[in-house]
Amino acid sequence: MRALSQTREGIFDRQPDTETETDVSIQKKEAIEELTGNLAKQKDKDALMNSVLENDEESIQEGKVISDSISQGVGSFTPDIMFEKLVTNFKEAKKLYGKTIIRELSGYDPNYIDKNRNIPEFKRQLKSDIENNIKKYQEKKLIDDDYIVTNKGLFLSSLVLYIEELDKLITRGQGEKEIKEKHVYGEKGPIIPFKKGRYRDIALRPSIKLAIRRNHKQLHPSDLKSHERHRTGKINIIYAVDSSGSMKGEKLKVSKKAGIALAFKAIEEKNKVGLIVFEKEVRYTLPPSNNFIEIIQELARVRAGSETDFSKVLHKSRELFPQTKETKHLIFITDALPTAGKDPIQETLKATSQARAAGITVSIIGIKLEEDGLALAQKITDIGAGRLLICKNLDDLDALVLEDYTLTMSE
Repeated sequence: MRALSQTREGIFDRQPDTETETDVSIQKKEAIEELTGNLAKQKDKDALMNSVLENDEESIQEGKVISDSISQGVGSFTPDIMFEKLVTNFKEAKKLYGKTIIRELSGYDPNYIDKNRNIPEFKRQLKSDIENNIKKYQEKKLIDDDYIVTNKGLFLSSLVLYIEELDKLITRGQGEKEIKEKHVYGEKGPIIPFKKGRYRDIALRPSIKLAIRRNHKQLHPSDLKSHERHRTGKINIIYAVDSSGSMKGEKLKVSKKAGIALAFKAIEEKNKVGLIVFEKEVRYTLPPSNNFIEIIQELARVRAGSETDFSKVLHKSRELFPQTKETKHLIFITDALPTAGKDPIQETLKATSQARAAGITVSIIGIKLEEDGLALAQKITDIGAGRLLICKNLDDLDALVLEDYTLTMSE
């Protein structure tokens, strides 16, 4: 729509003697094509959203397959390659694709394939079924002619991630963080004697009750009670997801869902959430905002990469957080020590100290960290005045993320 707006401005702001009618016609045509394309894309998104919300099993399973393929690091859905891996090296294929992708794209239970993959008749049927199932994804424009996931496919996977996490999420917390500071436009607080101020803050019922107890037939100024308002402090959080190679698969998938849980709860409570996806380099950033849809769409497309560099994330967070007195909190989700850089440990500790000096607190939620990783994570969170929480069971990751958020709210 922005491009359409710019095109219209070009039409109406033109000088009559510098642009021909042919140019105008071309611009109008481009504007119409732009609008038509946008409407078609929105129609596709609406249809997908309705399918998922109405619990259409086929669409949900397709979304799960795409989501798993991204988290598993599957580059494409090329049927010949998938078939070849399944029949020649099933153990490696199972590790690469995972049970969901194999089951949905072949139509068979993975164990059944393993037992029958050397039978010629079964191999022919398996190859045909994989080709036909993948063709259905192409017909629905979830993958393109080169077997790569399309934007429509990414959107579907983000919807399914959201619905799965929402079904699991039990909302907890304390609402907005309260700052003990009187404020004109804050939330209503305790009842106090009325002082000269805004009449809309008068607590009418307590005032009348007090007048009755005093046997006053009319309200006296001394009977008046009012609400003391407190300013509510907003929290800005950045969710930093480690997308290094060791996070591939289920770790990355549950990290995405935990990020969705955090964004859902924090934004619902009028706080802002940002995103940093990192490995050796910072791959994607999103400043703290209340744009929930953008957050889940970017989480859905995260793929596993190579090494890990914490220091770059800490430096980038200082750029992304607003320069205000509001709470600024960075949450790392990782399973390993930083490995990139000349001296990764010292660089990380120095960057943590600089972030803390900038008013940023740093927490780490470690996924099955080893002893060396635990020791460093403790140092980082000590310097960063945050918390170290250890995730031993992946199903608990979202609860730990929400626990850290709740504790940040209460500080």
